[in-house]
Amino acid sequence: MSPDLAAPGVRILAAWSPAAPITHVEGDHRAVNFNMISGTSMACPHVSGIAAYVKSYNPTWSPAAIKSALMTTASAMSSLINTDAEFAYGAGNLNPTKALKPGLIYDAVEVDYVSVLCQEGYSSKDIRIMTGVKTSNCSQLMEQAKDLNYPTFVILTLRNKVVDLSFNRTVTNVGSATSTYRASITQPLVSGLIIQVEPDVLHLNHIGQKVSFTVFVQATIQNLDNPIVSSALIWDDGVHQVRSPIVVHVP
Repeated sequence: MSPDLAAPGVRILAAWSPAAPITHVEGDHRAVNFNMISGTSMACPHVSGIAAYVKSYNPTWSPAAIKSALMTTASAMSSLINTDAEFAYGAGNLNPTKALKPGLIYDAVEVDYVSVLCQEGYSSKDIRIMTGVKTSNCSQLMEQAKDLNYPTFVILTLRNKVVDLSFNRTVTNVGSATSTYRASITQPLVSGLIIQVEPDVLHLNHIGQKVSFTVFVQATIQNLDNPIVSSALIWDDGVHQVRSPIVVHVP
């Protein structure tokens, strides 16, 4: 799913070169050290800064773990306000405070992403060029792209088409040593959509423990006002709410 999440990017006060014009109005020769700027070039620094902030508290975390923390703790946004839904704002609005203590993380390593590239049609030769690893071999990587250990779930289907998919995920405990997480699914009242999680309870007894689960999605979508159906999986232990978007796209 892209984008991963949203961050403040509208009318942000930022440093500005006095040599650069502050507007495109002819005759405007004002020189300033700061300016109000909007765009993804403003949102990206917010995310980069918070990623570094999370890394400072968790120096052993991988880039995937940090991204997971940012995404699963993001504040949910409404598809009623933005009809492009998750394809506009991702997992939600960045929440720096919650990102420090996500409770659970979806981690991944280089070989997981290489496997996705193989599934996308890149050859072993292409992979070796991109990674610089001469031993990369797509024939040895049989995982499906949908099972990349990523904190989102996306289903692309057509109207009236029967879909029956499963997504395998593994989470790592970075919260309380002993905790129990229970799964809940939030979804709109859409006929023909069934989402289930097995197991729906995760019992954890030490930090760093990994547990796996499967999300099952059955769908036969018919009449929709919006081609995007927004749902979510939430793992809750009473302290942490680990949220992952589940998106069904019916173009």
